Amino acid sequence: MAAGSRDGWLDRVMTAVALRRWGRAAEAAPETDLPRLRRQRAAARRLKTRLDRLLQVAEARLALPLIGSQAFPRPQDADWAWRPDPWCGPLPVQGLCPARSPARLAEGTVLFHDCPRADIVLRQIRNTRDADLAACGLKLEVFRFEGSYLSLAVDLPEAAAQGLKRRHLLRVEALVEMERPVEILARLNIRHGPNTEQIVRELPLQGDRARVEFDLAYARLNEKRVDHLWLDLIFEGPEMSQVILRDLTFCRRPRAEL
Repeated sequence: MAAGSRDGWLDRVMTAVALRRWGRAAEAAPETDLPRLRRQRAAARRLKTRLDRLLQVAEARLALPLIGSQAFPRPQDADWAWRPDPWCGPLPVQGLCPARSPARLAEGTVLFHDCPRADIVLRQIRNTRDADLAACGLKLEVFRFEGSYLSLAVDLPEAAAQGLKRRHLLRVEALVEMERPVEILARLNIRHGPNTEQIVRELPLQGDRARVEFDLAYARLNEKRVDHLWLDLIFEGPEMSQVILRDLTFCRRPRAEL
């Protein structure tokens, strides 16, 4: 038997013994002599303090989305799905203030802008809501903005390019919170050989959820030479705004044959 198994078995035995002991004490309390009852009360209060502390921490941690989770709804026929690292778990660098371009928060996640005075903050936050499936989110705060563009670039992994065909649909879904309405454009970039195909769609918000599908049937790309994909989220008129990307996910599926 492994040491870990013995420790687990011993813990269960000791817990059962303690439960029986306190159960008997509770049943006998009406008849217990007062000096002993006073000692039991003091011990029970000390135990309760520690148990309450354990319960508080456990309830908080167990209620949060799981670190590293790739769980999210996807079509049954999806042949690839992915959630980027900044939405999966804590990053080594969790905030950039000011976020000067190019502001690299994580490998493959970079904020670009041309604002000479970077009154911009980009940081990772922990998701805590019941509706959240992603462990973390990204919070973008923009104060004074004198530039002409602001975009968040997210590199897709090699698996997204492998086997990519013009018959594929690529879906992007986001969970977004805003202080005020900000238009967000999603630009899919597909590098194939020396050329890069770009497809731009507005990210339509329905409440705090947004979904857009890129139909590659209309893309002019060489399927045999596709080697890299990335997404640009472009924020229009971002001055004095706060945008929280609670989640960002991708999935790929073949279009139904006609």
